[in-house]
Amino acid sequence: MFKNFLKISWRSIRKNKLYSVVNIAGLATGLSACILIGLYCWNELSYDKFNSNAGRIVRVTMEYSDAGTVNKTAVTGTKVGPQFKRTFPQVEAFTRIIRYPRVIANGTKVFDEKNVLYADADFFHLFSFKLLQGNPAAVLAEPYKIVLSQSAAKKYFGNDNPVGKSLRINDLQDYEVTGIVADAPLNSQVKYDMIASFSSLPFAKTEQWWSANYITYLLLHDGQQLSGFQQQLNQYMQTVNKQELHSQGNDYLAYNLEPLTRVHLYSPLDGLEPNGNITYIYVLLIIAALILLIACVNYTNLATAQSAGRTTEIGIRKVMGAQRGQLFRQFIGESFMLTLLAAVLSIGISMLVLPFFNSVAGQSFTGNMLLRPALLLGLLLLSLLVGLLAGSYPAILLSNAGLVSILKSGLRVSSAGGGLRKSLIVFQFVISVFLIISTVIVVKQISYIQHKNLGYNREQVLVLPVDYKMKAGYEGLKKAIAMNPGVVSVTGAYEDPTFIEWGDGIKANNGKETKSLSVTAIPVDLDFIKTMGMHLVAGDDFTAADFLLQDTAHDFANYRSAYILNETAARQMGWTPQTAVGQVIERGVPGTVKAVVQDFHFSSLHNKIGPLVMFLDTSMVRHMFVKISNRNIPATLKALENTWKERVAYRPFSYHFLDDDFNALYKQEQRTASLFELFSGLAITLACLGLFALAAFTTLQRTKEIGIRKVLGAGIGSIVLLVTKEFLVLVLIAILVASPLAWIAGFKWLSDFAYRTNIGWWIFAGAGLLAILIALLTVSYHAIRASLANPVKSLRAE
Repeated sequence: MFKNFLKISWRSIRKNKLYSVVNIAGLATGLSACILIGLYCWNELSYDKFNSNAGRIVRVTMEYSDAGTVNKTAVTGTKVGPQFKRTFPQVEAFTRIIRYPRVIANGTKVFDEKNVLYADADFFHLFSFKLLQGNPAAVLAEPYKIVLSQSAAKKYFGNDNPVGKSLRINDLQDYEVTGIVADAPLNSQVKYDMIASFSSLPFAKTEQWWSANYITYLLLHDGQQLSGFQQQLNQYMQTVNKQELHSQGNDYLAYNLEPLTRVHLYSPLDGLEPNGNITYIYVLLIIAALILLIACVNYTNLATAQSAGRTTEIGIRKVMGAQRGQLFRQFIGESFMLTLLAAVLSIGISMLVLPFFNSVAGQSFTGNMLLRPALLLGLLLLSLLVGLLAGSYPAILLSNAGLVSILKSGLRVSSAGGGLRKSLIVFQFVISVFLIISTVIVVKQISYIQHKNLGYNREQVLVLPVDYKMKAGYEGLKKAIAMNPGVVSVTGAYEDPTFIEWGDGIKANNGKETKSLSVTAIPVDLDFIKTMGMHLVAGDDFTAADFLLQDTAHDFANYRSAYILNETAARQMGWTPQTAVGQVIERGVPGTVKAVVQDFHFSSLHNKIGPLVMFLDTSMVRHMFVKISNRNIPATLKALENTWKERVAYRPFSYHFLDDDFNALYKQEQRTASLFELFSGLAITLACLGLFALAAFTTLQRTKEIGIRKVLGAGIGSIVLLVTKEFLVLVLIAILVASPLAWIAGFKWLSDFAYRTNIGWWIFAGAGLLAILIALLTVSYHAIRASLANPVKSLRAE
C-alpha cells in the first residue's frame, strides 16, 4: 500500500510540473530562510551558555548620580572585584577585564593587535575557554604573563610550541607565553586574540571605586542567590557612600548585577563588544515564520486550484472502493513528499548562500553548522509540520468529494475554494507590503543617520594610535605629519568625537546660585575644533598660551585650565553662549570658559546631546587625528606611512578612518536593514511565485470564456483587464491592511532614537504602487498570452 502511495504521488508530481516546481522551490526557499534565520537567532540566544558556570556568573555594572544626573555604564573601578570578594561570602571569585590595543613583536614579526585582553588570575576559573596548554590557575597568576589563542600562536610561532617563549609588548616589556587557549566561540561576549595578566598593569595594585575602565565579572557560589545578593549590595553601597565616598545630597554610587547569559540580548550597556537586541531576534523569527507561511499559502492555493484537474482520478478510485481515509492519506502523503524534497533542497540552498548571508549578518558561520544533528532533526520536524499545515485543507477537500457529484458534474472545488484562495493571496501580500514598508523605514533611518549634520566633519579624517612610548616624540611626529602637502591639519584627543565616554562634573556660580552639572568630558590637543570642522558660536579656540596656565609647581597650587563648553552645557548652567565666555568653572581645578562650541553628536543618535566640556591635556592623548585633502589620497597615505616608519619604527603604520568608528555605532541597525532588505525581497518573490502559478491555472480554467469573448469582439486590453482585475483588487486590500500595521511597527522602532527620520505618506504610496506593479507584471504574462491565443483552438478543445 505504501509503495502504491509513493508511485501515485511521484506520478502526480511529474504530471503537474509547474505546480510541483513552484511548490518545491517555494517551500525550499522558505525553509532555507528559516534555516539561516534560525542559525543566526540560535547563535544570539545561546550567547555565553557554553560556560559551565554560566548560571553563576554575573557582570557588575556601575550606576552613579552626579549633580542630579543619573549615569549608567558597564565599566567599574579596580576596587569592585576584590572588595566584593572580601566582603560578601556569596562571591567565590572575580575577574576584571580591559581591552588594550598592543604592538606585539616576535623578532621580525610585528603586528598591531586590537584584541589583547588583560584579565585577573581567575579568568579561566570563571569562563570555560578550553586551555590547550598551561595550568588554568597559574597562567595569569604573575605579572608579564600572556596566553595566546590558537590563531595567535600560529601567527607568531608557526608550528613551534610557544609556551616558555617571550613576546615583546609595545617595545617596552617582554611577556612570557604561559599557555595556549582555543579561539573564543562566536557566541561569546568575551573574545580575544591574547590574554595578559592583569597584574602587569601599573595601576593593578591600586584599588579605586572611580576611574572606571574595567569590565568586572563575579562568580557566585550559587546563582540562585542573585536577588538577595543584590539587596545586600545595595545596602553595603549606601554605607560606602556615607562613610567612604562622603556623597552629598542626591549623589550616589551603586552597582547592579546582570546574569551573564542575559547581558548580550537584554542589557542596554555595551561591554567588551556591542550587545545584540532581543527585539531584533523576535522580529527575525517572525519574519522567518511569515516567509514560511507564504510558502505554505502557495501550496494550499495551488493544491486547491489544481484539484479540479483530478476529477477522473478521484472518481475512479472511489468507484474502485477507496475510502475517505485512504484518499486523505494519499493526498497528505503527496504533501509530505513535496515538503521533504524541499527540505533536502533547502540545505543545499543554505550552503550556497551562507557566505552571502555571513556578509549581510556580520557573522562567520560555517557549512558544518548546517549539518548539526539538532538542526537536521529540527528541519525534519519543521518539514513535517509544514507538510501537515499546507496539505491538510487540500487533502480534506479532495477526500471529502462525493462520488455522485463527481460522476454528475465533476469536482467543482475551484469556485468553492475561491474565497479561501483569495484570502490567502491577500494574506501573502499583507506580509509582503508590511515588510516592504518596514524595510523602507529602516533604510530611511540609516540614511538619515549617515547624512545627518553631526556638528563635525568626519570625512577624510585618519585616526592613528598614540601609546605611552610615543608620548616623548608626540609633538615632533605631529609636526612632521603636518608638513605633508596632503595634510590639512593634525590634532589629538583622549577619545574620538563619535563616542565620548569620559564622565565628569563641573560647578560654577551662574550669578544666582552655585550650580553643579554632570558632564561628558574630553581632553584634547590644539586644533581639535579646526580638524573636526566644528563651529564656535562664541569665544576663541585654544591656543599655545593656554598651556602656560598649567603650572604644576607647588603641588599644583597655581594650576589653572581653559575650557570649551558645548551649547547644552552652557544652557544648563544658566548662560547664553556669549555670557558663558569668561566665566570661571571648576572641574577639579578652576579655569575660564574660553569658548562655546556648537552642539555636536558625541554618542549614538539613540541619545540626546548632553552637556560636554573640552580641556587641554596632551598627556591624555590616545588618538591622533589627521585631516587629509581629497586629492591624491594614495600618495598622501604613502607619505604618512614613510613619516611614521621614520619616527615610530617599532610599530606598524595602522590607521582607520573616523567614518569607520561612526558606522560601528550603528552596526546592529545596518545589519537589521540588510536582513530586512534580503528577507522582504524573498517574501515578495515567494508571493509572486505563487501568484504566477495561480494566475496560470486561473487563466487555463477560463480558456473557454476568453475564447467566447474574443469571438464576440473583445480586444487584448479588455481580456488583460478581465484576468488581472481580480488579483489587483486583492493586492489593494492587502495594501490597506498592511499599511497601518507597518506604521505602528515603524513608529515603535523609531521611538528608540532621540533623533529620527519622519514616516512620510510617500513610503506607503510607493510600497503600494510597487506591490501593484509587481502583481500586475506577474499576472499580465498569462493574461496577454491568453488574449493572443487563437479562440478557435480553445473552443475546439472545449
